[in-house]
This record gives sequence, C-alpha cells and structure tokens, in this order.
Amino acid sequence: MNRLSLAAPVSVLIPTVVLWAVAVWLCWANWRRAANRSVAGRLEGLRLVLVSLLALTLLRPEYVKTLPPAALPEIAILADASDSMNTRDMAATNGVISRRQWLEHQMRRQFWLPLQARAKISLDAFAAPSTNENALNGTDLDLALEDALRRYKNLKSVLLLSDGDWNLGKSPLGTATRYRELNIPVFAVPVGRETPVPDLILETVSAPAYGLLGEEMAVSFKVSSHLPREVKTAVSITDNFGESAVKPIIIPPNGEVEDAILWSPRQAGDVTATVKLPVEPDEAIADNNQSVFHMAVRVEKLKVLVVDSLPRWEYRYLRNALARDPGVELSSLLWHPDLGPGQGAGYLSAFPDTKQALAPYDVVFLGDVGMGDGELTDTDAALLKGLVEEQGSGLVFVPGRRGRENTLLNGPLKDLYPVELDASKPGGVALENESQLTLTTAGKRHWLTRFDSDESKNDELWKQLPGFFWSAAVEKSRPGSEVLAVHSTMRNQWGRLPLLATRAAGNGKVLFLGTDSAWRWRRGVEDKFHYRFWGQVVRWMAHQRHLSEKDGIRLAYSPETPAAGDFVFLQTTILDTSGFPIDKGPVAGMVTAPSGRMERLDFAQVEGGWGAFKSGFTAREAGKYRIEVASEPDGRQLTTELLVARPLIEKLGQPVNAQVLNEIAAITRGAVFPAADLDKMVRQISLLPDPKPVDKRIRLWSEPAWGGLLLALLTLYWVGRKWAGLV
Repeated sequence: MNRLSLAAPVSVLIPTVVLWAVAVWLCWANWRRAANRSVAGRLEGLRLVLVSLLALTLLRPEYVKTLPPAALPEIAILADASDSMNTRDMAATNGVISRRQWLEHQMRRQFWLPLQARAKISLDAFAAPSTNENALNGTDLDLALEDALRRYKNLKSVLLLSDGDWNLGKSPLGTATRYRELNIPVFAVPVGRETPVPDLILETVSAPAYGLLGEEMAVSFKVSSHLPREVKTAVSITDNFGESAVKPIIIPPNGEVEDAILWSPRQAGDVTATVKLPVEPDEAIADNNQSVFHMAVRVEKLKVLVVDSLPRWEYRYLRNALARDPGVELSSLLWHPDLGPGQGAGYLSAFPDTKQALAPYDVVFLGDVGMGDGELTDTDAALLKGLVEEQGSGLVFVPGRRGRENTLLNGPLKDLYPVELDASKPGGVALENESQLTLTTAGKRHWLTRFDSDESKNDELWKQLPGFFWSAAVEKSRPGSEVLAVHSTMRNQWGRLPLLATRAAGNGKVLFLGTDSAWRWRRGVEDKFHYRFWGQVVRWMAHQRHLSEKDGIRLAYSPETPAAGDFVFLQTTILDTSGFPIDKGPVAGMVTAPSGRMERLDFAQVEGGWGAFKSGFTAREAGKYRIEVASEPDGRQLTTELLVARPLIEKLGQPVNAQVLNEIAAITRGAVFPAADLDKMVRQISLLPDPKPVDKRIRLWSEPAWGGLLLALLTLYWVGRKWAGLV
C-alpha cells in the first residue's frame, strides 16, 4: 500500500492551519477590493496555491511505500569449534562422547530442516583453533555474535550451540543489547555438563628460564582434582637427557595442590623437560596430565664477597662452603679489630670502594660488621645499596655478638634491612637452652629452605637440625618482607621473633639470618645441609643477573617465563671497556616476534650511575622472540632469545558456562534449551513471526523537485504581478 503522511507534530499542525486560514481570508479580501477582478482572481488563486504548498511543506509530507520482504528471513546457526569442545561429557546411546562429536552428529542429521520452509539457514563455526602454532587460541563469543550481525542483513534469529567457555574478547552482553534493539532473539543450547567431569588436571607448571649445571631447581606446579575421592599420586619430571625426579603428593577430594619438585639437570645445553601426572583409572580425560617446558642449562661462576670482622665459626664454615662450591668464585674481607685485614689466598685488603670494583659481585655477605671504626664507610654503604637496587645483586646480613649490625641502620642500608632491631640490646640475646628455627607457612614452601622435595619431610628435617644459643635482638619484620623462619621459643607483642627473612630491594634481593649458628647444622651429617643452604642462597640471589649476558653487557627480564599477552620488563646493565658503568646512552634495542614483526626498544637511563637502562614490550604472540640490545658508542652488543609461552585458555573438563548463555538469551528475548530439547527449540523458532513489511519513506518536503516547484510558482506569481502592473 502507498499513502501520504504528515510527519509534523500537533504543535506545528495547528498553527499552520490557522495561518493558512488567515491567508485564505486575505486572498479573498484582496480579490473583493480589486478593480479588475478577473486578473486579481488569477493572481490571488496562484498566491493561495503557493501559501498552501508552503504550509504543506511545514507539515513535512512523506510518501510511504510499503514493501514486502524481498527474500526469506535468515537464521544463523553458530556452532562452537573451540578446543574445549573436545571434552568428553555428553551422553550417547553408545556411551560418553565429546561435545564436538555430539555437535557433529546433530549437524549430520540436519536438525534445522523444519525451519527451511520459512527461512534461509546459514551454518557458521566459530573459535576454531588456528593452524599457526604461535597463535592464541580461545573463544570470543562477542566476535561470533557481532560477525553474524554484520554478515546477515535479514536476520530473523540466531541459534547458539556452545559450552559458553568465553575467554577472549569483550563481553558478549554488549552485542546482545544490539540484538534486542533489532528484535533478533538468540536461542542458546549449552553443550556439555554443568559439573566438571571426573578428572585430574595439571593446571600450571613454572620453571626458571635458565639453570646452572648441577644446581637443584624448584619447578612449581598446580594440580586440580575433580574426583570425589582422595588421590595419592606423584608428579615426575623427565628431561631429554634422561634425568628425572619424582614428587609424591596427596590431593583431597575435589581439591587442589600447589607444590614444587626439586630437579637437577646434569648436562649443559638446551633442556626440554616433561612434567607428568599419572592417569587415574576413573579419569575421563588423559590429555591434561602433562606439560612441557624448556630451560637453558649453563656453566657459570658466581662472584661472591664475604665481609666479616672476627673469624667466628659461622664465618669459617661459610667461607669453606663457598670456597668448595665449584660454581662460586669467592673473595673475602676480614676486618679483625686488633690484627687488621686478613691476608691470604682470596682475601681482599680493603672494601671495593668504586662501582667498577664492586659491580662484578653477584652476592655480598655482611657479617658482624658495621659503619665506622675502620669498617664500612657511608660511601661503601651507598655503593652496596646501589649494587642491590640497580645491579640486581644479593645482600645477606649475618649479624654477630659484637652487635655491629645496629650501626648499619644509621646509614644508606637502613631501607634494605628486612627486620627491625631492638636498639636496647646491641649484643643480641643469649640463651641457656638450645632453640631452633621454626619454618613459617611461607618458609615451608620456599626454595631457600628446601632440603627435601616432600614438604612434610622437609619440615621434620628443620625440626631435627641442631639449634642455637644466641640470636640477634629482633623486634619484628618490616612491611614488605617475607618471613621464612621464626624463633622457636621467644616472642613479643608482635608474635614470634623473625630470624630468617627476605626482602626485595629494587632489582635485587636481601636476606637476613638472625643467628650465627648455621654451622652447627653440620653435626652428624657434615656438609649436607649447611653447604646446601648457602649454595641455594647464592644461586637464588644471583639468578636474575645471569639471565642473559655477554662481555660488558647484561640483560635481565621479568617475568622470567612470560606468556602471550604479558608485558615484559627489560633492564640492561652496560660497562665500558675499562669496566666502569656507562653514565649516558644512547642504548637502543630491537625485539623481533615469532611472526617476524619488529619493534624498536628505547632504553631509558636509571638514575644512580650504575649503567642501568630500562625498557619493555608487550609479548602479543607466543613463541621465540629475538631481543637485541646495543650501545654503539661503547661497542657493547647482546643478542638473546626469549621464549614466550602460549597460555592454555581452552581447557578440557571444565563445566559449561551456562550463566553467560542465559544472560545473552534473556537480553535478546530468546531462550535457553538443554541439549536434549534441541528439536523442541527448533519448533519454537519456527513459530516466530515473519519479519514485517518494510516502509520506504520519501520525504517530499526535502526533495529537490519539491523545492523547484515552489521556486517556479513563486517566479510565475512575481511575473504575473509585474504583467498586471500591480508592483
């Protein structure tokens, strides 16, 4: 049907009619007064036509054509093709099948046939895994819904078959609102169980990017259980050289375990290791019980400086432990109050008082020494602080009975101390009975305190270690410190006294041991625990400095094992040909992604004069990145590779995300049907009304022809008046 309509509101219509009526009266009055009524009648009639057309223009006339639909409406069937659809939790006549198999069966039987008579059916798969091994695979529900709106112009409804595992992109609820505005309902079918399938899952594995040959490393892992029973099992590591390690674990019913397994590679080179979890008989999925990681195993010497005053037992055995460590290059400085600096092989005659001399040290031990009295100066303390914060070295405080550590709190090292000391007891606290270090919850899980891979056995070992009869006068830990062990007997208003604590300081780490009797751990076992503890301390503190290095240049990055999407912080330290930290740039870099895309890195200088420069980039892809850093004026250049992991965001065994599917259907005025009622849902969609005819409106008042008609009539009226001699 075609018709003429007026778009003007009543507030415009009434005044227009009144003005038109006034115009009619004026035209009639002018005709009555005219001498030549024949000519005046024609002119006034033309004027009345013009006024009528102008009034009609104010009322915005529109010519409406009602057009029936040119084609059948479209129904889009969106089928989830993501990896999570491989979960086997759908009941079938021949047992349990995967979600993907169930969906393929429904497609083969063409469940949509009842809809074809009244609509055009389009089948689309979304979230299919990419063939690019470095691509990030996931499910973007919002993109799937938005793409359907873009591709189909005559969309009647959408049928969404998915497990709802939305893990990429924006929230689909925004696009669902657009569906509601366009009156396009979304009908959803959750494909899968609403409860997890019986399964054990090796959720995460975290290992260092590199390790030293012979070093025992902690590889952390997380295991989740969806089994209704307690599981006693073991996590194992096997590398490509045949070395292996096993960690027994007990997983509670429907619980999870986070732990670490100690593993020591025995050959240098690129190591590929596999972490495995045995498959239980009642598990539904066996594919998520293992994970692979890569590590570079190198042979390096860590430079350590031990500074003390008296050759106490702790100093002697600590020095022996580090001197016998094949991975440590040891220097010692002994400030004997009465005899002067110690002499001999590996001894220094004075503290390294320049950045050039101090920068090579990875870890510095400060024993029973302090500020002044022929020991550390303010300059020395400031250099130590810069070494830790800017160079990423480690600093270990091992106080003694002279109480010299209290003087350190009056200088630059105050902010680095992990604990607060009781200034009223500079000589510490002597005990008549033996006390021990008691591990805290954090200490039981920390790599520094691991003597056994089994947490309970490790805790028992610490309880059996010989104790101490003296400790530093500690009041409490400082905010930001991590307490690993406390005094077994002494406590104050803040709780048990912290005697083993760590603290991050800039790019480096600080450790405090508040007793001088760790050497007593050798009783009955010789070097077993004492050497191992200090060896772990040195390697833990020096780890960051040796991620990537070359002559005169060093590069550290964080996180050490990034995943796609992470921002990677970079810090490079550059020394000139004389061994001094450079004091100005430029330092330039380049990062090349696995796809070949290159990004320039601009390194900004870090204040302090330690030759440190910072930059960073976002790892948008998974795979192997090439990082180049260069300081052309100083002739320093370094090229390294960084492996960026692809996060596993499509996980097997997860229950369906019915909530997001329910919200999409509710917003769009659709519905959610269980998988068993798929045919019932098809029948309901078939009852949806067909799209209404479309009205095509032609706005006469804004058409150029309408304006031309008015202009022509006005011209004719003006010429007529001239011809009649009226004006």
